[in-house]
Amino acid sequence: MDGLRRVLVWTCADGSVPQMVPFLQSVTGRFGTGDLASVRCRLDRNRLLLSQDPAGVPLQRPAFCPIKHLSVKEAAAVPLDAQQRGVDVGVAIILQSANQRVLLTRRAKHLRIFPNIWVPPGGHLEPDETLLEAGLRELKEETGLAVDADEFASAKVLGVWESAYPLMLSRGPPQRHHLVVYVLLRSARMHSRLQECLRPSPAEVSACLWADIRLVGAMVAAVDGQDGAADETDGLPASVSVSQVSPEGGLTDADIPSRVLVRRAPPSGPDVERVSTGTKFALDLWLKTLSDSLNS
Repeated sequence: MDGLRRVLVWTCADGSVPQMVPFLQSVTGRFGTGDLASVRCRLDRNRLLLSQDPAGVPLQRPAFCPIKHLSVKEAAAVPLDAQQRGVDVGVAIILQSANQRVLLTRRAKHLRIFPNIWVPPGGHLEPDETLLEAGLRELKEETGLAVDADEFASAKVLGVWESAYPLMLSRGPPQRHHLVVYVLLRSARMHSRLQECLRPSPAEVSACLWADIRLVGAMVAAVDGQDGAADETDGLPASVSVSQVSPEGGLTDADIPSRVLVRRAPPSGPDVERVSTGTKFALDLWLKTLSDSLNS
């Protein structure tokens, strides 16, 4: 019955019958041996159907994806209830202001999945929702921003990220496996006007940030899974202004060190406050859309 209440990932190839992706199988791996594929995604009867399409959007997993690296023994150790879940679907909103800033939120530290990590507003896709409806619902629930689809000139799927939790096998076997569909929304309002409407939920969000192009570029350059030979804070101010969320939901101005936002995911041990790997993937695609628009 649980599967009937959740939107799960299915794939279809060359007109074949769609097949549900099992929890312990990599979605990206179904389209080849690499970590990147080009796919078309659509919703059909509460299934997210993916098919290979050279003209589609990027589907990517990290090189250290735990699903990809599971041994037979490690797969057998995953609890049976997790193995039977399938792959869930989430939607995240890359909200671009008129002055080309994007909204990021820091997940509350008491959350079980990716606590204290910076991500765009987003969450699970509910049955009978479109991707845009899910994204706007999550945007309102997490940040208080209630916007109509009519406010945006267009809603564009930037890409799809394959994610698992914990992030790496060094932190234990996977407990969650999902795809995140990143949707770009361009607002006609400046970020300062949007900021006035923020009413974040303290149950989910502990801080908010409007990142400009320079900061986003530094975030993207800090590739998780790679050694940091260069200093990504070069050219950035020592600190970045954020809005801290009180337990009552109020906002106060604060500063955090820029280095926090350009950290890489540690390969072992406890996680740290940082920008999520999937968020870096989506922000990199966002930067490319800006570049394409300037060159068109």
